[in-house]
Amino acid sequence: MNINKCFIPLLIAGLFWPAISAAAAQEEVTIKTIPVQNSVYMLVGQGGNIGLFIGEDGTFLIDDQFAPLTPKHLEAIKAAGGEVPKFLINTHYHADHTGGNENLGKAGAVIFSHDQVRERLAMETVSEAFNMITPPQPKAALPVVTFSTDITFHLNGDTLYAFHVPSAHTDGDSVIHFKNANVIHSGDVFFNGFYPFIDVAHGGTLFGMIRAADAILALADGETKIIPGHGPLGDRAQLQAYRDMLRTAYERLSRLKANGMSVEEAVGEKPLTDLEAGWGKGMFTGEKWISLIYGGLD
Repeated sequence: MNINKCFIPLLIAGLFWPAISAAAAQEEVTIKTIPVQNSVYMLVGQGGNIGLFIGEDGTFLIDDQFAPLTPKHLEAIKAAGGEVPKFLINTHYHADHTGGNENLGKAGAVIFSHDQVRERLAMETVSEAFNMITPPQPKAALPVVTFSTDITFHLNGDTLYAFHVPSAHTDGDSVIHFKNANVIHSGDVFFNGFYPFIDVAHGGTLFGMIRAADAILALADGETKIIPGHGPLGDRAQLQAYRDMLRTAYERLSRLKANGMSVEEAVGEKPLTDLEAGWGKGMFTGEKWISLIYGGLD
C-alpha cells in the first residue's frame, strides 16, 4: 500500500486539532486545489479534506478545516471560479472539519449537518485520545439545518444525497454522494492508506466503520472518485482494500476480546503484524490503534 507521504503531516496536524495561529496559517499552510469531476474539487490544507462544488446556484462546501485558514480557503475557491460558500455541510463535529464554521456562517453560508453534530458543537467536548478540550462553539458556528437520516440537495445541475452512517468515526457522520458527477465525500469514515482514528468516546466503532465503507461501496463503481476525510483522492478499489483491512482487524480483535483479553493483552498478541507495512505508516502504529479502538468493540 503506497500512500503520498505529504499527507502524513497533514493528517497528524489535523487530528491533533491544534489551536493554530493566524500567522502560522498564513505563512506555513498551502491550500492545494485538486480537480475531481464535474466542477467538484478537493481542497487539501491542514485538517480534513474539503469538498468544493461550484455552479450557477452557488458554491457548496463540505467541511472547512480550521478558522485561521478561512481566508486561504476563500482565495482557493475564488481561483477555482467559485464565490463565498452559499451552502456548507459538516461531515462530523471534529474541529479539523468544522473550525471554519463561525467565519463562513457570519459570511452568509447556511450550515447543514446531522443532528448529533450540532449537539456536539454546542457543548464542551473532551478528547482523552489527544488530551484536548474543545469549548462550546458560538451560535454562528452551529448548523442551522439538521437531519436525522438523510437530506437531498438539488443544485448546480446535480443531485447531492447526504446520508447518516451510524456509530462509525463518531455518532454523527454523514457521507455525501454527487449522483451525476459520480463523486463521494466520505468524511472520516475513510482514511485513504492508513489506520483511521475512531472516536470511541463519542460513539465511534470499528464495526460501524465497516458498515459505512460497505454503504459507500454499494454506491461506487470503477469510475467513482472518493474524497476521503484524510489521505489522497481515492477510488473504489482503494476503499475496498481499506474495508477489507477493517474487517480483518475487527475479526481478530473481537476474537481476543471474546476470550476475555484486556487491551494490554490484546496489544501484546500483536494481531495486526501482517497489516502494519500497508496501514501503519500514518498517524498510528497497529499497537496504538488497538489501544484506541479496543474499548469500542462489541
